[in-house]
Amino acid sequence: MAEFLTDIETIRARARQEIEKGPVTDAYGADVGRVIQVLNEALATEIVCTLRYKRHYYTATGLYSEPVAAEFLEHAQEEQLHADRLAQRIVQLGGEPDFNPDTLTKRSHAQYDASADLIEMIKEDLVAERVAIASYTEIAHWLGQGDPTTRRVFEDLLAQEEEHADDLRGLLERLPRASGGRG
Repeated sequence: MAEFLTDIETIRARARQEIEKGPVTDAYGADVGRVIQVLNEALATEIVCTLRYKRHYYTATGLYSEPVAAEFLEHAQEEQLHADRLAQRIVQLGGEPDFNPDTLTKRSHAQYDASADLIEMIKEDLVAERVAIASYTEIAHWLGQGDPTTRRVFEDLLAQEEEHADDLRGLLERLPRASGGRG
């Protein structure tokens, strides 16, 4: 373990250096440019997920669609909160959140889906949640101690994505297989 710096004068002097960097100090142990890029990819993922859930919310039909649509709406709102949190962290690190719709799906880890079948909607949303879980787990490990604040953001998002995946799996288990059609 490295020795703790107890010289407060040195800490104060370092804090005054490059003050325009805000929270990014000499103690920051990651490549800030690469972290911002990864955050922007996650931001694109969350925006695509928000849009997919919103589409599914508005287009879900059938006998069992009401409770499923309610779940879609709840997930859409939570995914939007994730996007907001990622955008805030990008700005804290001195970057610019990339909301460019022209490149959104190229940067997203998850895919957009326009399924019309209720069961297929749930399955596609579950796949997207599983992609986010795998990606965010890898990102949290990659960040390690280099950027513990961003790592905690991803760990928090990861916990909620796991809840979403569990919710969707539960819906699939409870719905009769023949109920997914339109109408």
